[in-house]
Amino acid sequence: MAGLESGPGPDRGRRHLAAVALHLALLTCVLRCAESDKPSNIILILTDDQDVELGGMTPMKKTKALIGDAGATFSNAFTATPLCCPSRSSVLTGQYPHNHAVRNNSLSGNCSSPLWQKGPESEAFPVYLSKQKYQTFFAGKYLNQYGTKEAGDVSHVPPGWDQWHALVGNSQYYNYTLSVNGKEEKHGDSYEKDYLTDLILNRSLNFLDGRKAQHPFFLMLSPPAPHSPWTAAPQYQKEFSDVKAPRDGSFDKPGKDKHWLLRQPSNPMPNTSLNFLDDAYRKRWQTLLSVDDMVETLVKKLDNMKELDNTYIFYTSDNGYHTGQFSLPIDKRQLYEFDIRVPLMVRGPGIKPKQTLQAPVLNIDLGPTLLDISGVNLSSVNMDGQSFLSQMAPSLRNGTARPYFLVEYTGEGRPSPDPACPKLGPGLSQCFPDCVCEDAYNNTYACVRTLVEHNLQYCEFADSESFVEVYNLTSDPHQLENIVKKVDPTLLQAMNQRLIKLQSCVGDSCRDTKK
Repeated sequence: MAGLESGPGPDRGRRHLAAVALHLALLTCVLRCAESDKPSNIILILTDDQDVELGGMTPMKKTKALIGDAGATFSNAFTATPLCCPSRSSVLTGQYPHNHAVRNNSLSGNCSSPLWQKGPESEAFPVYLSKQKYQTFFAGKYLNQYGTKEAGDVSHVPPGWDQWHALVGNSQYYNYTLSVNGKEEKHGDSYEKDYLTDLILNRSLNFLDGRKAQHPFFLMLSPPAPHSPWTAAPQYQKEFSDVKAPRDGSFDKPGKDKHWLLRQPSNPMPNTSLNFLDDAYRKRWQTLLSVDDMVETLVKKLDNMKELDNTYIFYTSDNGYHTGQFSLPIDKRQLYEFDIRVPLMVRGPGIKPKQTLQAPVLNIDLGPTLLDISGVNLSSVNMDGQSFLSQMAPSLRNGTARPYFLVEYTGEGRPSPDPACPKLGPGLSQCFPDCVCEDAYNNTYACVRTLVEHNLQYCEFADSESFVEVYNLTSDPHQLENIVKKVDPTLLQAMNQRLIKLQSCVGDSCRDTKK
């Protein structure tokens, strides 16, 4: 054979051409394989205070079509705690609040504090994505105390982010300050230049235009909607003019057999409260229309870039919301379904369209899922949550749904009486002029929620009454009747033991699948 190859004649030329063709084919295969093996891109859209129980997804027609119908909708998605800063901290770290130690929205409650920055923030999921060569981009609300002088000012840029456009403080639509890669940037009240939801979108599009094509990207977009002050874009300020908050379920029902905070509102609510909450309900929907436009524009952009089929898009909220339930005008912070359930929809590679998934998912599961997609070995990360990639795309991973989970909250109050309700004394906060308070020091609770063995919720309060609330969500979906005095004592004991275990769990022990 060696002699034939070295000899003269046409056979040698043909063999040479064949070898060149084979080499080119192999090179093309290698390039294509390398391209197809590039990790998927990821986008996480995190809204602020968007409920799912009271119609909060109704304005999101484009979002439901482009993400939910194109992928999976989770009908049992929950937050581990129903308040902005501790919930967002759980999203970032994949940890329950008792492990990341963010208790409420205040600096003293560890919200974006120096202690948070030195500890949990340094191990948040963006750090791992950056190590996986993801190009990372953040825009919008981060944590409620972010950017304040006590929290390191605007110069503090959390690790893991290549591009950083973070709101200083709590949600605003106009007249706010951003930290742009550690530099202060002030904004006014021009719709074209300053409306925050649109600014987040436009800067994300610029980031996508300037990306390096050889590396995957991760975008976290955190618009202010539908959080107060509920400032809609000009073109949407007359929408939903006839809409009122839903009057069914627990709306304006007395908080009978519930903990003290639920027993204090006037019932029925005065007209001043009804008019206020109806106005808030409409304006919340109006602000969401700009978020719906954001989703549509992003999907079109990804399609034009030929990246849509290789991009996971997550849509969710930090917590739910209430408007008149149990005569509480507006807020979150309560243990009930309207405050702890959140929307969650995902589309992406391997996810079949039009799926509705029943397995319970928590916001602490978002971080592990994003890292799972990126190829991180989850056994190497310090997270309490678990990836739900297998639930969306079973062929990609093996996974088991959790049988029960924890919801926990640490109440917040004022050391002096709230000026809006001085007659109730100190220890309360978020009070309305008609003397209804939405939070208190003793609004501190921990709950076990299960959907597998039973559809139950068991909650214990850290208050002087040691109050306990138990609900059968199958027979009582609106949680009108506290059945703690009716339920089998052995079941109560079992739920109490689960609660004790969950309140001290860390990592693997939080994912125990034993029933």
